[in-house]
Order: sequence, then structure tokens, then C-alpha cells
Amino acid sequence: MSSDEPEQPTEPQEPGRPDAGATPAAAGGKAKRPGRTGWRRLIPTWRMVLGGLIGFILLCVGLFALGYVLVDIPAANSAATAQSNVYLYANGDQIARDGEVNRENVSLTQVPKSVQHAVLAAEDRDFYSESAVDPQAMLRAAWSTLTGKGKQGGSTITQQYVKNYYLGQEQTVSRKAKEFFISIKLDREKSKDDILEGYLNTSYFGRNAYGIQAAAQAYYGEDVQDLSAAQGAYLAALVNAPSAYDVAAHPENKDAATARWNYVLDGMVKEGWLDASDRANMKFPTPDQAKAPSGLSGQRGYLVQAVKDYITDNKILDEDTLAGGGYRITTTLQKKKQNAFQKAVDDQLMSKLDKSARDIDKNVRAGGAAIDPSNGKVRAMYGGVDYTKQYVNNATRRDYQVGSTFKPFVFTSAVENASTTQDGRRITPSTIYDGTNKRSVEGWDGGHYAPANEDDRSYGNITVSTATDKSVNAVYAQMAVDVGSDKVKRTALDLGIPSDTPDLTASPSIALGPSTASVLDMTEAYSTLANHGEHGTYTLVDSITKNGEDVTLPKKETRQAVPREAADTTTSILKSVVDGGTGTAAKAAGRPAAGKTGTAEEDKAAWFAGYTPDLATVVSVMGQDPTSGAQTPLYGATGLDRINGGGYPAQIWAQFTQAALSGTPASDFDLDLQSGAEEEPLPSDTESASESESATESPSDTASATPSDEDTPSDEPSSETPPSEEPTGDEETTQPPDTGGQDGGTDPNPLGAAPR
Repeated sequence: MSSDEPEQPTEPQEPGRPDAGATPAAAGGKAKRPGRTGWRRLIPTWRMVLGGLIGFILLCVGLFALGYVLVDIPAANSAATAQSNVYLYANGDQIARDGEVNRENVSLTQVPKSVQHAVLAAEDRDFYSESAVDPQAMLRAAWSTLTGKGKQGGSTITQQYVKNYYLGQEQTVSRKAKEFFISIKLDREKSKDDILEGYLNTSYFGRNAYGIQAAAQAYYGEDVQDLSAAQGAYLAALVNAPSAYDVAAHPENKDAATARWNYVLDGMVKEGWLDASDRANMKFPTPDQAKAPSGLSGQRGYLVQAVKDYITDNKILDEDTLAGGGYRITTTLQKKKQNAFQKAVDDQLMSKLDKSARDIDKNVRAGGAAIDPSNGKVRAMYGGVDYTKQYVNNATRRDYQVGSTFKPFVFTSAVENASTTQDGRRITPSTIYDGTNKRSVEGWDGGHYAPANEDDRSYGNITVSTATDKSVNAVYAQMAVDVGSDKVKRTALDLGIPSDTPDLTASPSIALGPSTASVLDMTEAYSTLANHGEHGTYTLVDSITKNGEDVTLPKKETRQAVPREAADTTTSILKSVVDGGTGTAAKAAGRPAAGKTGTAEEDKAAWFAGYTPDLATVVSVMGQDPTSGAQTPLYGATGLDRINGGGYPAQIWAQFTQAALSGTPASDFDLDLQSGAEEEPLPSDTESASESESATESPSDTASATPSDEDTPSDEPSSETPPSEEPTGDEETTQPPDTGGQDGGTDPNPLGAAPR
């Protein structure tokens, strides 16, 4: 090109951009990779795979973290914590269980190592070395559930415990997810031992048995600590299929159950938990036959309710806490004596009833209690024919008058307080009193009071001992005034009668027993007399435990409630009642005995309260309409005109006492009597007393008195107008042969009700 030609303009170059016409090499760069086309575009690159994997991991980590944060360990479900309370005799035999769930938690230390190892061999051999969850097994179970193939196992013991204790048995993905997170958290917060203990207490073993202790009882009648390795292996095998492996209920499955049992034992050998030679010598431990739930029928319900009342009344546990269950309550009741009591009532009374022939026989009830005087422990109790048929416990109810069984407390108070008669004579067993029927009480400023004796009998001048034998109301009403009715009441309370006992009023009528202490209350008071005046509140419970921990019981305290000579001198006159008074039927016990008969107003109840040096027992036969619940007289029951304390109650007492103390040597009373207790009355008094007694020494065999229809009067006397009519006393006479006479009449009067 010549210089004369004009120069062509050029486009400016962008910095760093090669010339468009230049070759790649000339431009100094690498050749651009051609784009992916066609089907190759569908294949992810390695970068995409790596990124996706990292994203998935991050997502899983995020979800795990979110789940771990959001899923808390919940409160235990109610089914897992519900337990029954177990009530035991003093020797450990079971009385009953109460509660809907048959469960009794135990600590891991109570479970033998062989039983623990058997469960591990059956369910999770790596439990102590593995983590809380098994993801592979969980995924397998979840997939099986999602695809409809049914339930799939494989969970660790920790997961199974979480399911049992915190969640439920439903097989869902959401439940599995919760189980997963809770298990991980729980494994961080609880030890393996704690988790295993919880698992053993929550697993279901069949036969309505939840937990290893309930299972031990259900299949072998043993506590868990007494199980053998072979028995433990069988119970461990049951967890896998409780119903199918119960060879007693399904003998056709014994081969399968035996195979599972062998699997457990072989696993124990493999893990080094069981010696091979011991394994070789084991035989399949056939379980006991299944039994229907014991329930609370018969005497069991009465005993359980009495124990519950004792626990709550003494503030050992409150009602809500006790109702929560899980308590193992060992009572003071002795099985031999308990059975003897029921047999005595059945033999002496219930067998005599004919409800189809006599409607009144439907009204007959009985109650009884026995206490060891040396320690105050209740050894037996009879509450009624059947708790499921007669709900009220006749041994603890406080609505029947105790009658003349209260009279010994009057004499005890007289000796304790060194009381004298109106003319200044000291009151002893030989003190002379006027036993004239309807004799006005002297020295009482509360109004006119003249109680009738049984059948309106007059005895003239008689000793206190004879008045006790014959239960003479005129004498004891006067004695109550001589002592001071307030002091009599104080002595009764000291002996053990509760202060809130209905109709325990400080008036002359207190001597005749209008108060309505229970059979158990009266047994406690008579036990104090038997124990030489030393009183300790009765106890029904020896021990209470829950999960192996002891519950604190009230400290046992005793005190000299009344002087020994007061209690012992009372015993001396009560021995006379048994030897030749109204309580001679009690001699059939074949032991030295002291006691007193009694009858409620209108013969609505008949009592015998007595004791030997070794056992104090009170029996009452009561009348109650089964439909209305109203108290009724017992006239005509068992075909007799009347039922009195010297009859069926004393006969029951004698048979029970003889059986309860069989095998133990008989011992006599060791008595420390008041000074002058054995003095003879003056000759003139003796002659007068003998003349009076000659007319009434042998009571009639049938009763002629008719109970008064007069309304029961108020508890306080009228100082203005005496009653216009004093009814005949209704004291009992002998009903079956050789029962020993009457208890002493009573008088419905302005001072209160008229027991005797």
C-alpha cells in the first residue's frame, strides 16, 4: 500500500480480548470444552453427586438435631406406673392384691444375676456394650410396617423400655421416631442398670402379670429373689410371646416354649453367664397352673380395708399415695389364727343358720378380733361372711352397743382411784353392794336413775365379784357413781377405748355399756388388762416397702395406762365369770381365761370379751337387716328365743382360742392383786348374799322377758320428773346348753340407751 492512500480506521480492542481473527494458539488461551448434548445431559456429574450427598447428610444432621431438640423425655404413661399393693400375712404368705394392674416394682438388686442374665440372653445380649438404639433394626421395622408386612422386632432393651414406660405399644412410624430420640436421651441420663431395672418392671409376661415380680408370683408362686436360673430363663422366654409360651394354658406349644427356653440358656452359656455343666443338668421348669385373681372376696377384703384404714388413720401414708400402688405391706396377722377364727365362726354360728326356714337368720352378723397382749399386734380378725356380700367390717364398725363388756372398766377405775362406797368402804372384789332391782342410785345429783336388772331380778346384798359373775346392773350403776363417771371414762380411754367413741358419756349409765366401741377397740382395751395394765396402741402392720425402700412406721410406745394391781384385780374377778358366771362356755378353750359377756339394747348384739395370758379376743354377734341396714334384735335367730354373750360369742371365743394357741404351753395368770382383794365379807353380809344367790344361782334355760317398746331416751337424766315406767331388763339367759347364764339386765332410761 502506498503512502498516498488513505489509512483505514481500526476498531478498538477490548483489553484482554484476543483478536477475533486470531487462532486460539495466537490468542495464548485454552480451547473451550464443547457442551454436553443429547442423552449425556441426563447423567449427573460427580460434582452434582457430591453436592447432593453433602446436602443429604446436612439435612439428616439437621433433622436429627431438630428431633433431638424437639422430642423431650415425657412423663411415664399411667399404665406403666400403675401397680397393685400387696398385702401379706406375718409369715410372708399373700393375703391379697388390690389395684387393677398386677404389678409390683422391685429394685435390680432384688433380681438374681441369673435372672438378669436370662433376660439379656433372650432380648439383648449386647445391652451393656451397645448404644441405646439400633438404626438398622429400626429401619427394618419401619419398612416392614410401611409395606404392610406386619410388626417387626429388633429393638434394644433401652428402646423396649422407652416403649413400655413412656410411649405405648402402637406400631407407627411416629412412635418409632419418638422412641429413637427418647432412647438416645435416656441413655445419656440414666445408667444401664437403671434402664434394665425399669425394663424388668414394665415388661408384660402374660397371666396379667406386669413386671418380673408379678410374673414370678403368677407362674411359680415365688418372689423374684427366690427364682432359680431355669425359672428365670422361662420367664425371660415369655417376653417374646407371653400367651403362646404359657405351657400351662397352651400345652400344645410346649415344644416351641422349650425351644425358646433352650435358646435363652444356650445364650447364657455363650456369654459366659452360666456354666455349661449347670446348663446340662437343668430341666424345664413347668410353671404352676394359672389361678383366677384372688380379689377381695371372703375375709381378704375386710383385712385389706382394715389395714388401709390403719395406714391412713396413723398418717403413715395418705390415701392418694397409697392408692398409687406399689407397696408391699406385711401385716401382723397370722394365717393360722386367721383361718382358726373363720372356722370357729362357721362351726359355732354360721352352720346353725337356716335362712330358708327363718327370715331372722338372714340378719345374723359376726365380728371378731384377737391381739397379742405382749406386743399389741393384731393376730386375727373376722369381718363378716364375705366382703363382696357384706361390705361393712363387723370388727371395726362403731355402731353397736358394747353392753356389760364395759363393766370391768368401772371396777378397774375403782381400784385405780382407791374409790369407796357411799358409806366409805373401799371397793374390792369382796365389797358388798345392794343388788336390788331398780334400786335408785345414791349420790348422783343429775336426777333419778334406777336401772333394772335382767328379768327384774333382785339379788339383795352381794359382793362385787358375784355382781360381776351375774352382771348386776344395779350394783355397777352405783359403782360408777361411787368412782365418778368422769373417772370411769378416763380409765376406759387409758385402756384403749377411742375418745371419739359414740355415746361414751360420763354418767351412771356408762357402766352398762351404751357406748358403741368397735370389736377391735374392745380387744385393745381387754388386751391392756391382760398385759397387767400396760398399754400400747394396737398395730396391724409390721413393715411397708416400695421398690425395696422401707416406709417409716410409727414408733412403738407403751405406757402403764392403769396400775398393775388395778388390771390384775379386774382379771381376778373376770376369771370368776368364766369359772362360774355367765361366761362358762369359754372354759372349753382349755386354758386359764378371764372374760365378760354383754348384750346390747333389745338384744341387737351379743358379746364375749376375754383373754388368756397369751391372747385377747373379742367376739360379737350382731343383728342387721341385709336390705335396709337397720340394726335388728336377734330374737328367734338359729331357732333360739335369744342370743346372748354366754352362748355363741363365748363358744366361738373358746374354739378359736383353743385352735389359735394349740401347740403352745398353757400358762396361768401372774396376778398382783390390790390389798384386801381376797378378804371375805362379814358373816352377816355373807348370809344375806347367800340367801339372795340361792334364788338365782342357776339361770333359766329360756327367756321370759319381753324387750321394752319404749323409745330410747336421751343421754342425760331429768332432774324434774322420773320416768313413769321402767322397763324390764333384757339381759340374756342361756341359749344353747351349758353357756352359763345371763349378762345382767339393762334399762332404757333417761340416762341413755340400755345395753347390758
